[in-house]
Amino acid sequence: MKISEWPADERPREKLIEHGASALSDAELVAIFLRTGMAGRTAVDVARELLSLCGGLRALLALDRLQFRQIPGLGPAKYAQLHAALEIGRRFLRAELEHRTVIDNPDCTRRFLIAQLHGKEHESFACLFLDTRHRVIRFEELHQGTIDHAHVYPRVIVKRALGCNAAALILAHNHPSGVTQPSAADRELTLRLKDILKIVDIRILDHFIVGDGQSFSFAEHGLL
Repeated sequence: MKISEWPADERPREKLIEHGASALSDAELVAIFLRTGMAGRTAVDVARELLSLCGGLRALLALDRLQFRQIPGLGPAKYAQLHAALEIGRRFLRAELEHRTVIDNPDCTRRFLIAQLHGKEHESFACLFLDTRHRVIRFEELHQGTIDHAHVYPRVIVKRALGCNAAALILAHNHPSGVTQPSAADRELTLRLKDILKIVDIRILDHFIVGDGQSFSFAEHGLL
């Protein structure tokens, strides 16, 4: 049976319009993105097969261009549409964060950093630069490295912070392994940066480690 023949409250688009996107399953969301099915299969059927084949929504979204195009029915146009949608989401979160009067909501910051850093194949180190009232000045990815290590140069962080007249920082980096527990090197680096930045009167408010859709906060665990 075609989706157009389904009851109106079961069709993904109508369901989204009536109840909001959060009411849809992963398969229904992917079906809206796909728009059409294949011979004998609805878009929802195809979406379910894709999610099963890839191992879930996160794995589907993390496919690189070549992996994506190897899946029957998907091509460069779909790849472009999907990554445009992902980037819209990232920019929405960035705009939401940057337009807050003050960074006073850890959950908002956490969502933003997860959106920016999760799913990367290599470790990346980033900073949120804040003014004296803890308003966002800018977000920058400063260092990229291997799958399990990013070379972080404190002098670069200090130079960037002074250059934008930051009064405080929130550090963040990802663990491609998905494990968010800080390593001994993570702890040592954080304390070293804290001591160096204190000399120029800049505070580190937190350090987030982003893993598989989750994050670890140094501040919340009393490590700052």
